[in-house]
Amino acid sequence: MEKGSIVMILLLALGVLSLANAQSATNVRATYHLYNPQNINWDYMKASVYCATWDANKPLEWRRRYDWTAFCGPVGPRGQASCGRCLKVTNVETKASTTVRIVDQCSNGGLDLDIKPFKAIDTNGNGYKNGHLKVNYEFVNC
Repeated sequence: MEKGSIVMILLLALGVLSLANAQSATNVRATYHLYNPQNINWDYMKASVYCATWDANKPLEWRRRYDWTAFCGPVGPRGQASCGRCLKVTNVETKASTTVRIVDQCSNGGLDLDIKPFKAIDTNGNGYKNGHLKVNYEFVNC
C-alpha cells in the first residue's frame, strides 16, 4: 500500500471519529412532556408527533421499544433526519441514564422527555421540583 493511501485512510478514520464525537452534548436542558404512549398504544398519529409522517407505520414493537423524547438539542441531526434515532440521556447530577427514541421536535434548546424516562433518571427528585434536568446526551444505535 502506498504511503499516500495510508495517510488518506488515516484522515478518513479521524473524520469518522470526529463525526461520532460531534453527536453528543453536555449540560443540556431536559424538560418533561406527557406523551404517555402506553395510554395510546404507542400511536404516533394520536400523539401528533412530528415523526409520525415517517415512522407512524413502523411495527408496534419498534415504536414501543424505547421511551419517547422530542429533540431540539444543540448537537445532532434536525427534522426528519433525527426521527427514529436513539439517545442515551444521562442526568448530570445523579449519573442515572436511559435510552430514548426521538419521535418529536421541541423548542427548548434540549430535550423534552416523556414523563416516564424523565422520572427514571430524576432519581433525587430535583428535576421534577425544578421543572427540568441538566443532562448529557449521545446518539446511540437503537
